[in-house]
Amino acid sequence: MTIELRQLTKRFGTLTAVDAIDLNVGDGEVLCLLGPSGCGKTTTLRMIAGLELASEGDVLLGGTKVNNRTARERNVAMSFQFYALYPSLTVAENLAFPLHGEKLDKAEIARRVAKISETLQLGGILNRTPGQLAEGEKQRVAVGRSIIRDPSCFLFDEPLSRLDVQLREEMRGEIKLVLQDLSKPTVIVTHDQLEALTMADRIAVMRDGRIEQVDTPHNVFQRPANLFVAGFIGTPQMNLLPATLTGSNGTTADFAMTGGQTMTIEVDPRVSELSPGAKVTLGIRPRNLEISREPIEGGISTTIDIVEPMGAETLAHLNDGHHDLRLVTDWRVPLAEGDRVHTRFPPGATHIFTEDEQVLRTP
Repeated sequence: MTIELRQLTKRFGTLTAVDAIDLNVGDGEVLCLLGPSGCGKTTTLRMIAGLELASEGDVLLGGTKVNNRTARERNVAMSFQFYALYPSLTVAENLAFPLHGEKLDKAEIARRVAKISETLQLGGILNRTPGQLAEGEKQRVAVGRSIIRDPSCFLFDEPLSRLDVQLREEMRGEIKLVLQDLSKPTVIVTHDQLEALTMADRIAVMRDGRIEQVDTPHNVFQRPANLFVAGFIGTPQMNLLPATLTGSNGTTADFAMTGGQTMTIEVDPRVSELSPGAKVTLGIRPRNLEISREPIEGGISTTIDIVEPMGAETLAHLNDGHHDLRLVTDWRVPLAEGDRVHTRFPPGATHIFTEDEQVLRTP
């Protein structure tokens, strides 16, 4: 079974919520739709489920076009952001509810409820009603009610958004283990990049109804396709500095920074395609930034504005008078607010984005 979207578009009056996207989800693959609020993630999910009709384009499940099929006819399982549990039914009855429509006998229903309750550790609360459950327990019941059937695919809309930090960490691991056993195409909508990075086989990053990049979590983080993806993925956020190319020999390049400082960086050979004077944006992850108490050839000088201890690491905010930079380093590195330090972009760690916001990189 697969999910395929072809030029899928959804308009609400003059607003284009989803703009001609193409996407494939393989059998057994977990794909996360990731992006800021209002980018079209949930609308895309609802079109796959049949809860919204596409304005243009096609939805194919298992190679079959299902545009004109109802949600029931598509045989998909969807878990909503809000749990939508029946308040008067027990946990066991909530889990069993979707199975009654499939005309299964009582023994089969009991077997599936027992299996799901064991998988999601619900055995001790089967006789409780939703009002007697903690938030994490409600979330597990909602997930269980989705996966207890044998649908063509699974769809999850912000499954962990209502949980606190500790419960999110617990549920991420639990849901990931469950999804590994389902062997069905699964789409998860989230605005939380950590959820996407930890749970997905691939991530589709969306902005303004369009897909900016589809790739593995590692590649989305390490090899962002454009400036938006680079800035959206990563905590703390990637440092992005405007600069002007002043010269390149194909191996290293010189850049003029706002304020008069210059930087020399080892670069991708494609930088030689740019003409001197080209406007670019330099990107580097806070954990890749190097600092020194002594001046560094090709680096720039900065002042430490703020130091934030984070346990095993320290986050420092640096400023060169015109740009703010974030540095993450080992907690044992002595840093103090007001200190003057020198920074360097090490080889192989710098991303260069052109004026059209696309990354400049050899394939």
